[in-house]
Amino acid sequence: MTRSSLRQDGEELVSTVPGPDSHPLRYRIEDGIVLLLSPEQLSDAVAAGSDQHDAGATDAPSDATTFAAATSPAATPPMSSKEPRR
Repeated sequence: MTRSSLRQDGEELVSTVPGPDSHPLRYRIEDGIVLLLSPEQLSDAVAAGSDQHDAGATDAPSDATTFAAATSPAATPPMSSKEPRR
């Protein structure tokens, strides 16, 4: 939100510039993962049931699946003998 640098303070990252309420923003670190949510978003996420966390999910393949398909050997046409070797 502040676009400032963050510094670690125990199990939190803290903004180096005050937020909208004139206090530094604090982001929790849980299991090595920084929760970059505003306090309101975090409380909404915690209060939501597990069936609500994937409300925006679709059946589209993930970026990793798309990348794997695009880079698989089957997706790459063989070089012709006329192409220069690299």
